[in-house]
Amino acid sequence: MAFNFRILLGLFSLITLGASADLPTLYEYYTEGGINSGLSVDQPQFTLNGKTINIYSGGMHYFRVPPELWQDRLRKLRAAGLNTVETYIAWNIHEPQDGVFDFGDGGTELGAWADLAGFIRMAQEEDLFVIVRPGPYICAEWEFGGFPSWLLKNDGIEVRTNDPTFMGYVQRYFDQLLPILSELQFTKGGPIIMVQVENELGFSWRKDIDYLQGVYDMIVAGGIVELLSSGDGVGSGTSGSLPGLLFQTIDFGSDVTGNFGALEELQPNKPLMAMEFYPGWLDHWSDQHQTRDSNEFRNNYEQILAWPGSANLYMFHGGTNFGFTNGANNGDGDNSNYQPVTTSYDYDAPLTEAGDYSAKYDAIRELTQKYSAAQTYTPDPPQLIERRVYSTIDVNGQLKFEDILRQAPDKIDSDVPLSMEKLPINQNSGQTYGYIVYHREGLNIPANSVLTITGHVRDTVMVLVNGVLLSNALTSSDHLNDFGYWRIENGNITLTTEDLNDATLDLIVENWGRVGFGNFYYQFKGLIDSNQVFLNDEELNSWTIYPLEFKRSWNRNLADWGAVEESQSGPALYKATLTIDDNDITDTFIDMRSWIRGFVIVNGIVLGRYASGLGPQQAMYLPGPWLQKGDNEIIVFEHSLWPGSQIVFSKDSIFETP
Repeated sequence: MAFNFRILLGLFSLITLGASADLPTLYEYYTEGGINSGLSVDQPQFTLNGKTINIYSGGMHYFRVPPELWQDRLRKLRAAGLNTVETYIAWNIHEPQDGVFDFGDGGTELGAWADLAGFIRMAQEEDLFVIVRPGPYICAEWEFGGFPSWLLKNDGIEVRTNDPTFMGYVQRYFDQLLPILSELQFTKGGPIIMVQVENELGFSWRKDIDYLQGVYDMIVAGGIVELLSSGDGVGSGTSGSLPGLLFQTIDFGSDVTGNFGALEELQPNKPLMAMEFYPGWLDHWSDQHQTRDSNEFRNNYEQILAWPGSANLYMFHGGTNFGFTNGANNGDGDNSNYQPVTTSYDYDAPLTEAGDYSAKYDAIRELTQKYSAAQTYTPDPPQLIERRVYSTIDVNGQLKFEDILRQAPDKIDSDVPLSMEKLPINQNSGQTYGYIVYHREGLNIPANSVLTITGHVRDTVMVLVNGVLLSNALTSSDHLNDFGYWRIENGNITLTTEDLNDATLDLIVENWGRVGFGNFYYQFKGLIDSNQVFLNDEELNSWTIYPLEFKRSWNRNLADWGAVEESQSGPALYKATLTIDDNDITDTFIDMRSWIRGFVIVNGIVLGRYASGLGPQQAMYLPGPWLQKGDNEIIVFEHSLWPGSQIVFSKDSIFETP
């Protein structure tokens, strides 16, 4: 906790919090005498159960926080004086394979995050109301905007439109989701006070109002009776809403007067609410770390509360894009303007990625107490979770690429390259995450031969001939303009300066995150229909395809580790063991600045990606609950060059752009 916050809290406690235990909780205040009505917008200020309320909300996504830490983060949110937590609902968490649903008991790969009802109930236990945004499209800088990738196995499907095939899948998903939400509504004794229908449709390239109406009809038919809303930039007008059916909120980060003034004109005599008020911003790989001035934030936030208006802080606590779940932005369908989001979703938020308080947190706590329409009990901020710098450990094992491929769980022979989504694996649901390898043997490659991949790769490709990496290591953002990366159309590379007979060619293509904002309609990964592979003028076909998904059970059973070869150039797995002999098991960061490009696995869990030559993220948040007393296995998949022999830990996050 920052020193200035301790001073503020001490002074404030002397003045008001000494008697705070005598104040009612939120639920005591707003449900006294029974529940007769939900959130109302029939007047210029919100009422809840007939009592005036300003919605002071904070965004926190259950799928970006380890479930073991949900309570810690929710308590910190409530202690800031906020009365509501907002979360998107990620379809691809809850239906990871076609027809396979998981809401907490399905045992799927990301099932640790699937207990949506548990998260919502926990929020209520911590004296918070809840806003849910179930989409089905959520953006959120999340993989494919929340859509499951298996949708794309259906030829011609048009997501986020009134396409009957797509809407049939939405209905089937909502048939599972909406009964859970219905039972947790405020008017039934639960915490949900508002449900957003879709998300920022006004920003979409395809404003399909029939689709929006269809989603609305499903939600109403599914038993949702609480306030239904839409959210867009005010410049979109009502193009992403259903006037008369949806309460309209807006998204902005500054110019409170201009935005709220425009919203008043669009929706007169209604409460004013920012569904996304931005205290920070997200990071893309190769950009500078995004920050927003704390004083500027405080001034804008106070303008909102003084209006009086309501706001959801997006994000209050950003968390982490664990595994391969980060999304991306893209302005073009051809992938040339692709921008992948970092593993860290710190967002320069009031509560940091690791759960620390910031100056913005201090301001929120002070201002919510100053402007709240109701005096209710606000708990003290919890103690911070201490982090530990574990001792540096040595790498003690290596799996070369050919050894990894030998253990691949699936192998598909195909005359033509297939994209991830078209692979006949995972109960015919295709491949969502990770890497896909296109393998050819028995090639005769004349000297100075050129390999060409037409179109734009999705998203990176490593080229190996006889196990030797030929494409550039990603040690600088300048390399994004070279062969092997998405910016280049019809990229080519010279394979050899001498004749090679009976050679082996491997193309290792990575999904660096499907687009969640922009032109996300064509989200196939790997080698797709517009990609052809030529050796000189001859098109190469007859591939053996290996999907490398790095699922938890496979990661834990990797075998045949060999000694480390420090001259290794090319993709390989490196293993180290963190032994914790005491009971002081807590959070840490892994400092990846001595590595180049790849991802990290801890005790079988894919922690996330690193790219030290791009930045800005240079350290990876490792939650303490994912560690154990005794031995902890840390595996690094490095794309390119032998980086060094150690795993180094850090107490804090590190943001640097080379």
